[in-house]
Amino acid sequence: MNKAFVKESDGDDDDEAAALALAIPAGSKNYIRPEGYQRIKDELLQLIDVDRPEVVRIVHWAASNGDRSENGDYIYGKRRLREIDRRIRFLTKRMDSAAIVDPSAHYGSDQVFFGATVTYSNQHGEERTITIVGIDELDPLNGKISWVAPVARALTKAREGDTITFQAPNGVEELDILEVRYPAPVAD
Repeated sequence: MNKAFVKESDGDDDDEAAALALAIPAGSKNYIRPEGYQRIKDELLQLIDVDRPEVVRIVHWAASNGDRSENGDYIYGKRRLREIDRRIRFLTKRMDSAAIVDPSAHYGSDQVFFGATVTYSNQHGEERTITIVGIDELDPLNGKISWVAPVARALTKAREGDTITFQAPNGVEELDILEVRYPAPVAD
């Protein structure tokens, strides 16, 4: 068969589907806090309402200039359009699979659940504060770790004052839970 008639996949859709499947444990939901869901929604609306129409306008203008084979604006614009469309599909799938969990429902609790901010110390006396968030809200440099991370899974359902043991990459660690906090409920 002539290759001109065969659509070749760039593999990105397959990669995103694999990432979605790998990141979320089988049978689990894509838990996310309300502010994380809003961030995804804002990005999606920006892509649909602003970025994509602008790129379409540029591609249309570049196509009207004639020869498209050496037209950088046209070639780059088409590539950027594919990237935007791919990101829109990815964000839409993430939103469709999202289970929004408001951590303020546990306000005042000393037990660790999704959305908790936990301060703990390890056996060396080093303290660390983390917030357990959804996989789409992950920001380890700012203390936001995914609920599927080994330390988050070990902390879940433990209480303030408990000592938990978990398998870390460098061996078994014991953590003393010093404090568990949740955001206060927002009054309507």
